[in-house]
Amino acid sequence: MNDYCTSERFKYKIMRIAESELIINGDGSVFHLHLRPEELADNVILVGDPGRVDMIAEYFDEKEFRHSSREFVSVTGKYKGVRMTALSTGIGTDNIDIVMNELDALANIDFQTREVKPEHRTLNIIRIGTSGAIQPDIPLGAFVFSHISVGCDGLLNWYADRDSIALLDIEEAFKKHTGWNPHLPDPYFVRAGEKMSEKFRDCTVKGMTIAASGFYGPQGRVLRMPLAMPDMLDTFESFRFGDERVTNFEMEGSAIAGIAAHLGHNAGTVCCIIAHRHHKASNPDYKPQVRKLVELVLDKLAE
Repeated sequence: MNDYCTSERFKYKIMRIAESELIINGDGSVFHLHLRPEELADNVILVGDPGRVDMIAEYFDEKEFRHSSREFVSVTGKYKGVRMTALSTGIGTDNIDIVMNELDALANIDFQTREVKPEHRTLNIIRIGTSGAIQPDIPLGAFVFSHISVGCDGLLNWYADRDSIALLDIEEAFKKHTGWNPHLPDPYFVRAGEKMSEKFRDCTVKGMTIAASGFYGPQGRVLRMPLAMPDMLDTFESFRFGDERVTNFEMEGSAIAGIAAHLGHNAGTVCCIIAHRHHKASNPDYKPQVRKLVELVLDKLAE
């Protein structure tokens, strides 16, 4: 084909996407998520725990369907008349790479022709998670919105033009402050979608959130193996860039923010603080607070 697609960020030749690159199931659903294009709402709520999808769906006025495939459970329905999809991702940015690319494919690739649609569809994507705070003034039970996500996972480094969406000045200052270990992937700093940030600006704690590639060593926990960066928690807590500071740990937000920025979606992450690394405390009875966070997110999406 001789036709080209242009946008502010991309220019590429329109071509048929091979079956090996985008696998479509026999029922017309995308390979991992088992969703069909018409089943995806514009508003998408991501959660790690598959069991949390049904808890969110309890609030829906009506439900269209429920799908389940491995850790990917989804329900699409309406809340206060607004169509939403709740979807579980499992743990980690590797799963988010699957989820975000397949959500975008459902929205912006024609499954019949296997070509990118001429009109871009923007999704509103918000992750609801749990997290550990590292700043002493952030209490257990607080809701932290990651207006900046810090990827210590390396995922975004596999994609071209990574620097075009990254906050390179903060990245360099962070690497210098922490004495970043050269064996680790370069960290990347990405802003949440502006519209999503605005929705949660006045009802959450402003966060700059580390997305770690694991729960133990990558978040500074020591059991029987020593750390490559033994002072990691202290250096993360003491880092400042203007009025920005690292607030908390989780494991998915950087890939959500980064891929969404690349693909033109409005995305963000908001977490309930259930552990405090500075005070060495945790709240095992956190589910009522998570439910309050779910209610907040549903109401904000329905505005």
